[in-house]
Amino acid sequence: MQISKEQIGQFNENQKESHQRQFEYVTGQLQDKGLDVESILEKISNFQVAIPSWALGTGGTRFGRFSMGGEPGNLEEKIKDIGILHQLTRSAGAVSLHIPWDIPENPDEIKKLADSYGIIFDAVNSNTFQDQPGQDSSYKFGSLCATDPQVRALAIDHNKSVINHGVALGSKSLTVWLADGSSFPGQLNFRKALQRTQESLQEIYAYMPSDWKMYIEYKPYEPNFYSTVIQDWGTSHLLAQACGDRAYCLVDLGHHLPNTNIEQIVSTLLWKGKLGGFHFNDSKYGDDDLTVGSIKPYQLFLIFNELVYGMANNEADNPPLAWMIDASHNVKDPLEDLIQSLEAIRLAYAQALIVNHERLEQARDINDVVLCQDIMQAAFRTDLRPLLQEARLRNGGAIEPISFYRQANIREQLIAKRGNNSIATGL
Repeated sequence: MQISKEQIGQFNENQKESHQRQFEYVTGQLQDKGLDVESILEKISNFQVAIPSWALGTGGTRFGRFSMGGEPGNLEEKIKDIGILHQLTRSAGAVSLHIPWDIPENPDEIKKLADSYGIIFDAVNSNTFQDQPGQDSSYKFGSLCATDPQVRALAIDHNKSVINHGVALGSKSLTVWLADGSSFPGQLNFRKALQRTQESLQEIYAYMPSDWKMYIEYKPYEPNFYSTVIQDWGTSHLLAQACGDRAYCLVDLGHHLPNTNIEQIVSTLLWKGKLGGFHFNDSKYGDDDLTVGSIKPYQLFLIFNELVYGMANNEADNPPLAWMIDASHNVKDPLEDLIQSLEAIRLAYAQALIVNHERLEQARDINDVVLCQDIMQAAFRTDLRPLLQEARLRNGGAIEPISFYRQANIREQLIAKRGNNSIATGL
């Protein structure tokens, strides 16, 4: 479904007076600090986050999955749902496909559809953590690390196929996440498993077009609880270096042990020019894939603070980063959840943009720990939501996307069109 500019404009008219008061107040606060509000607005407006094709339906728990109704039953419907998100937020201008969950049967038509919503194709994601119907060999004991050369060949060929699909859609990058690992001590030769993985990734890397990037994701546990082959950022970095200049580390915020200092990892990878991008989510206990910013908003801000500083001091020539949401919407409307995540991401980015780094460095140089904390928390505690609203307003989005979504009865319209029992493909 297409939402007309007139619908959004009429909705915004009822919000403008209140918004303008809030926006003028925040503008005054920022100008008093010597900040260029227009420059900040431009950066916020240009910040786009990819929506994964698997996130348009409800997720699940270990015990079940509870459909919302009106879920997209094919890739075309998923792109239309992302179109709704982008029309309302003006920040969801890309889609990241997971193969084979979402194989484009007609790439040209899919590209036309995406283009009609102003959506481009971000990284394509391979899947060697599930056996597919009719598959000759099993990934039960690993894929790129498997001891059986036939299994490794199958996994390598799958990644090459994913690249081919991506080329047809105009994508420029491949994300590799492996479930490879072991469940029990003694099950796996750690060194040989890592060596086989490296050799497999090198073959996939060599197959990529010369203008493509490879993003290597890491995770310390699950589904193999004793060991995973790519267990941390150091191993990811090692593999990226072994593959070549166009291979990078990918940071999933949920793929860390509790209380890991993710912002320090981000700083180090930027320093070395090996940070490829992010999968955004939030977690309480582990890889919970909760709504971004719902549990640890201050950590998200601290991560963006390192990103803003690192990209402004980019001696290693780290390329522009890939941004994607990777969350599971177990009890929420997926579209509302994604809107909340988009808001949290851009809010943390905006707050990081107002950190006074010159003053912060001066405080650091004299070891004024109290002042360092005050500078950071002053930025974090500044309510910059009116800036996000202004950016949406100027770009033709809704000042309050969730309010519009509910007033327009979009979920009810999707249910009427697709049925109450529709279940999204993929997960």
